[in-house]
Amino acid sequence: MFGITTEGIFCKGFGLVNGRINLFDGLLMTRIQYLPSALQQSLQQRCLLKVIAGLSNFDADSVEMVALAAGHGGADLLDIACSPELVRLAKDKSGLPICVSSVEPELFPEAVEAGASIIEIGNFDSFYPKGRFFSALEVYELTLQTRKLLPDVVLSVTIPHVLPLDQQAQLAVDLVDAGADFLQTEGGTSARALSSGVLGMIEKAAPTLAALTSIFEHLKKEDKMIPLLCASGLSAVTAPMAFALGATGVGVGSAVNHLDDELAMLAVVKRLRAAILSSKSLMVSV
Repeated sequence: MFGITTEGIFCKGFGLVNGRINLFDGLLMTRIQYLPSALQQSLQQRCLLKVIAGLSNFDADSVEMVALAAGHGGADLLDIACSPELVRLAKDKSGLPICVSSVEPELFPEAVEAGASIIEIGNFDSFYPKGRFFSALEVYELTLQTRKLLPDVVLSVTIPHVLPLDQQAQLAVDLVDAGADFLQTEGGTSARALSSGVLGMIEKAAPTLAALTSIFEHLKKEDKMIPLLCASGLSAVTAPMAFALGATGVGVGSAVNHLDDELAMLAVVKRLRAAILSSKSLMVSV
């Protein structure tokens, strides 16, 4: 299916985009075909922006503010805690497709019935301060359980950043085999920016960008490529870097959901969207 050309990796039926694999020519996966068309287009163009309200954020007022900012700011997808009530609220306020996140597969069906388009295992950032860590085997088993429970729903799985990079890369391959449709990186909680300004933003994003690079290269080597979302510690400065390294989309949480003002949230989402569009324009022109 895959082969090497002088320009990069060629995948029969998929083609190349700036030397990277174009995953969606010819409709790669049946489940992804049933996502909303605008979301499919963002995936195909590799410019997806996901705003994350938080896996542990069940505060309806907070989720509503994030939803409004995501919808008005130009996001493509809204990621919220796994609650049917929050799904209905978020869809109404944002007008966006909804992804629900949890580490309890049995919670997903009701959220899907309420209108969620994507289900996600993780991310795990909110668990680490509590001393709760997820092994590769546990994430793999959660993926198997979820896929068995909901075989026809698009499934995203976060790869724990606490694993060494080689183990993250191998887990990525195993998760593809287990039925994951998307994979997501994380790493923001492990990063300690030592500098201010732009350099500090790059330091903060370094772990998730490193994970993305390792996972992308290993999936390519094993002919297991699926869409990769890069999340945790990203900003308008570093989100474009994720796309340059092979991401299909980026997820941004604390840069938005830690704010307590809807206008400030909106401004951050708009800056992210503008930075992504600008970087994609530069890539095309080059």
